[in-house]
Amino acid sequence: MNINERKLDDVTVLDIDGRFVLGADRQFGHLVDDHIEAGGRKLIVNLEKVGYMDSSGLGELIAGHLAMEQVNGRIKLLHLNGRLSNLLITTKLITVFETFDSESAAISSFTPDQKTKLGI
Repeated sequence: MNINERKLDDVTVLDIDGRFVLGADRQFGHLVDDHIEAGGRKLIVNLEKVGYMDSSGLGELIAGHLAMEQVNGRIKLLHLNGRLSNLLITTKLITVFETFDSESAAISSFTPDQKTKLGI
């Protein structure tokens, strides 16, 4: 799994490419931890190039969500393919994560009201 990190103003986008599976997933966790330590509170995870995610990859997404929630931050998911959408629906995590089909929509979803709640 490869992860490319991009900054768009105060939003960080993680572009993930490859299989999000046991052994490769801790890289994601380290990036989320680094994002939080740097004061980041807005994170978009682009899953467009993720062909497969196992339970440990899903666990890392959940751990990232919980870590961001503890600091009043948010993770939003971008470009879920059919398989990943079905996985989130089956596990009922679709109600936990906000998902988007366009990067601009994901970025603009961090509304001014939400920025106030995040202390920004």
